[in-house]
Amino acid sequence: MGTLKAFIGIGAIVLAIYVSWMLIPPYFANYQFEDDLKNIAISNTYGTRTEDDIKDVIIGKAKAYDIPLTKEQVKVVKSGPVNAGSLSLDVDYAVHVDLPGYPVDLHFHPSTANKSVL
Repeated sequence: MGTLKAFIGIGAIVLAIYVSWMLIPPYFANYQFEDDLKNIAISNTYGTRTEDDIKDVIIGKAKAYDIPLTKEQVKVVKSGPVNAGSLSLDVDYAVHVDLPGYPVDLHFHPSTANKSVL
């Protein structure tokens, strides 16, 4: 009876480690991607890049983290005059994780905004 409990305990620990191994990387990639979005918003609020150019930069950053992203999933809104307006970035995407017997889609919605100080 004691060895059965030990095997069940070890199995539970192994299962927890495996699930963590599969689920933590998408969350960590999203965290890093959010940080890059903030930097993109700050650097492009005062720039002259178009909304499509900013979308291309965002998609490039997402590819660096293996995040599946298309232009339709990225929303870029520039308002106000050049070098004195505001910039809002919204991204909506999902990452599919195949857990044994329980596939799951993790939905993420990173967003940020930056307003000019002028």
